[in-house]
Amino acid sequence: MLLLPENSKISVKRLVLGDTANVKRWDDFVFSCPTATFFHRAGWQDIIQNVFRHQTYFLYAEVDSTIHGVLPLGHVDSWLFGSSLAGLPFAVYGGVAALNPSAADALELEAQRIAEHLGVSYLEMRNVNPRHNDWPTQNLYVTFRKEILGDEEANMQAIPRKQRAMVRKGIKNGLVSEIDGTADRFFALFADNVHRHGTPAMPKKYFETLQAVFGTDCEILTVLAPDGRAISSVLSFYFRDEVLPYYAGDDMAARDLGANDFKYWELMRRACARGLKVFDYGRSKHGTGPYAFKKNWGFEPKPLHYEYCLYKRDDIPQNNPSNAKYKLMIGIWRRMPIRLANWLGPFVVRNLG
Repeated sequence: MLLLPENSKISVKRLVLGDTANVKRWDDFVFSCPTATFFHRAGWQDIIQNVFRHQTYFLYAEVDSTIHGVLPLGHVDSWLFGSSLAGLPFAVYGGVAALNPSAADALELEAQRIAEHLGVSYLEMRNVNPRHNDWPTQNLYVTFRKEILGDEEANMQAIPRKQRAMVRKGIKNGLVSEIDGTADRFFALFADNVHRHGTPAMPKKYFETLQAVFGTDCEILTVLAPDGRAISSVLSFYFRDEVLPYYAGDDMAARDLGANDFKYWELMRRACARGLKVFDYGRSKHGTGPYAFKKNWGFEPKPLHYEYCLYKRDDIPQNNPSNAKYKLMIGIWRRMPIRLANWLGPFVVRNLG
């Protein structure tokens, strides 16, 4: 924690999209700040504004022309779920990343001022660690993170026996992995996968923009069957010494071939070879299949602390598939022809955040 000199003046400013010099300063800070995540990077401003058409408020706190904290925010004015200001929409981690409490407090106060000015129903901070004991907190989600060991075989042996057998099944079945330069194969698998689960797919443009904005820090790994068919794929982010598998899709044949476990093993194996230190399996909801899958890989859940300022509602929003009131919508979406679902999906998903 960096202590500020006495009588230091903190100024909170807003990052302007396309301001190359300040974008670089922002990202330099994010890569050096211990509490920052991949979702604090400035590139998300481009994605949220240009892909989803939401207004952004990327705030940074300065002291003597030096950045001491950042807070990326997006305003989602949804016809489905109302108006909200979140740090950060379409991200699993967010909130303030700062070097000292003064900078953090200044950023949050400005966020609350903006939220009140916009007239939103709530302000949401997707914190990894708690900040406000007096704010309503959503404890629905956990994250799964684990050390990547320095030796490939050590990582294999660290996988519990049952899941390790599934990885070896994939290897025995002759599966191979490739790094894709485009989102084509990934999107076909992803869109089919989410359609089977009754949820709308992100637009293909979103994944293409992620690749364009983040370059080699956004990578797609695709698993091929012996006949060359793409049967499983994962889009991952790289940040400092971490790999974060974030979106994935599987063909119906993937389960019988052991492709899902093989896919994540290949990602871990390649990360080990690159010298990375942390495998971030990402966010899951309690009691879901993905939660159980990650536990079966030997990862232990860590609670995420999503905190809220409520302005025009009395309870925390439940905008997720676990909400019983969306069961009918999920059933209808599953029965919808996939071409129609892929066409409608972007109009729906932009309202989710």
